This record gives sequence, C-alpha cells and structure tokens, in this order.
Amino acid sequence: MRTVQKTPVGRESSLGQEASVETRVLDAALVCVARYGVAKTTLDDVAREAGCARATVYRYFGNKRQLLDCAVAREGDRIVAEIGRSAAEAATLEDALVAMATSAAHELGEHPALSFVVEHEPELVLPMLTFDGGNRFLSGASDSLAPMLARFVPAERAPDGAEWIARVFLSHFGEQAATIPMTDATQVRELVHDFVIPALTNVSSHQRG
Repeated sequence: MRTVQKTPVGRESSLGQEASVETRVLDAALVCVARYGVAKTTLDDVAREAGCARATVYRYFGNKRQLLDCAVAREGDRIVAEIGRSAAEAATLEDALVAMATSAAHELGEHPALSFVVEHEPELVLPMLTFDGGNRFLSGASDSLAPMLARFVPAERAPDGAEWIARVFLSHFGEQAATIPMTDATQVRELVHDFVIPALTNVSSHQRG
C-alpha cells in the first residue's frame, strides 16, 4: 500500500506567502525604475514601494544588481510568453510573424521601466544591442522565437529564420523615427511580406533541396 506524503500544515500557505513577497518586490523594482531610473533606484525605494523592510529585499535578492537581474529575467520571460501566445493563434506563417512583431512592439514600447531607461539611460541599453552584446541578444531572441516558427518551417532551420526575423525587426525597433511603426499591423504585414517571408521561403526551399 502506497504511503501518501502530506505537506505539513501551514507549509503550502507559507510557500505562497513567500512567492507573494518576491513578486511584490520585483513589481516594486520595476515601478521604481520607471519612476527614478536604474542609477537612482535604491533598495530603500524598492522596500518602501513593496511595503516591506529593506532587510526583506536583501533576504530575497542579496543586492540591487541581483534584484534588477531577476526583474529583467522575469519580464523577458513574460514578454516572450505573450509573443508566443499571439503566434499560437495564427493560421499562417505571415500571420504569426505579424502577430509576433506587433505583440513585441506593444510590450516593449508600452513598458514604463524600459521606456524610462531607453529615454534617460540609453547607455545601459546600447551595450546589449551592439557588438558582442548584440550577438548575445540575437542568439537569445533566436532561441526564444524559433519554437514559435516550428509549425511553419523545418524545425532545424527555424533558428536561422528566427535570427533573421529578429535582425529585421530590431532594425526598425531601434529607429528613433521609425519609418514603419511596429504596432501598425498593416505596415508590419508589408514588411513581413516583402523582406521576411522571401528569406524564410528560401530557407525552407534550401532545406527541401
């Protein structure tokens, strides 16, 4: 007879409470960055916004750098998941690409903390998008986007297609006065049709050959 191991009384609620505190602190960090920027945000600010003691922030995250790294990682996972949900509803490759681009544009462009940093502390963002940092960004973007394309292109070629997409879209996201607003589905569809679909079609044709 199998013995069922029971969770100690109070343990489940304790875990939930800890997750709630951690979430509150991460949310507070993003609010503070949107308000003060990365350089001026302090752990005291975050603790005050989260409604907890400064020692609590230290207990969960150690220091400001670790806290911000965790906040960025969580937001990255959330945004990728949102892009994936938009692509999952698409019936064609073109529809999926348009949905991915416009979803990313809304998520990034309407993110208060990121918007503040891009406008007031661009020196923190640029190293992530240029030279070795840019290569790592594109590699990460490719790893995240490739599974979303596997329904439409051969799985082994999806990473190449995903990197191509990331490069094309990043070039437009990065423009101060973008010729194509990436939240405009109609104009994004034209971009996808003219510059992205042909490249992915060639990738697929090359694979079949």
